[in-house]
Amino acid sequence: MALEFEHRPVLLKEVIRCLEPKPGGVYIDGTLGGAGHAYEILKLISPGGRLLGIDRDDRALQAAAQRLMPYREQTVLARGNYAEMDRLAGEHGITGADGVLLDIGVSSPQLDESERGFSYRTSAPLDMRMDQRQSLTARELVNQLPQDQLARIIFEYGEEKFSRRIASRIAREREESPIETTDRLAQIVKEAIPAAARRTGPHPSRRTFQALRIAVNDELGSLRRGIEAAVKILRPGGRLAVITFHSLEDRICKDALAGLSKECLCPPELPVCICNHRPALKMITRKPVTAGEEELHDNPRSRSAKLRAAERLDQGRPGE
Repeated sequence: MALEFEHRPVLLKEVIRCLEPKPGGVYIDGTLGGAGHAYEILKLISPGGRLLGIDRDDRALQAAAQRLMPYREQTVLARGNYAEMDRLAGEHGITGADGVLLDIGVSSPQLDESERGFSYRTSAPLDMRMDQRQSLTARELVNQLPQDQLARIIFEYGEEKFSRRIASRIAREREESPIETTDRLAQIVKEAIPAAARRTGPHPSRRTFQALRIAVNDELGSLRRGIEAAVKILRPGGRLAVITFHSLEDRICKDALAGLSKECLCPPELPVCICNHRPALKMITRKPVTAGEEELHDNPRSRSAKLRAAERLDQGRPGE
């Protein structure tokens, strides 16, 4: 199982540079996955450091436990959503952290496990759940959502300009029989998109599958809540690093960090600040950090990765 879930951590050197893990520190990897980042962090915080690894995917946690076996005395694993990291940390006696890492999105091993239903390249049940305990699957969304809501999800989360055509085609097809598998959905999406638009660009189903995956797992909502939870649990001087892989995630991350690091909330027309607002964060990265040429060559998945990081100030709280 461990080998199946191994994958190369993206922007590893850059993450370490931003987090600056120190011996004896407490760190949280909110999206543990294959534990590539966590393993390197544990090496640097030893001896005496502690790492909480969180993941919604039980398979990932099983693989991570094996991967992190050399540091098992310093590692705590928790199954859950990183958006609740402050609660999960408290359950394990962690009241403050020196660093938090969030590596957002679906992992390569999840895409490679065809039975999980994330990929449009294989035939599998329409699932797409990161946490197999939840009841909502992509099958329910595709077969039960009203057509207009389905179109909105595909447009907003997939940035698909043919969203209405796709939703209309899905609605017609599901009247004949329920859409149960990834390959049937992929074919329906392909047939809904004009032939000329299919000749260039990514696979015609990529955006629709992305949109459904985001909706099933509430990925964007989790990101917003996860950033706030991370800031709550960070100690003064602690650092937050977030890796995103598409524009929707990066926009949320950028806006959230900018808002939490804003020094004044007064209307711009006021000549003097009267809000007494205290920022919770100080930005470390003014622009997103991206992969260098060597990593791009060795790991194509890193091409779309963007890293943003900030440091917790000794003042302010989210929502103040």
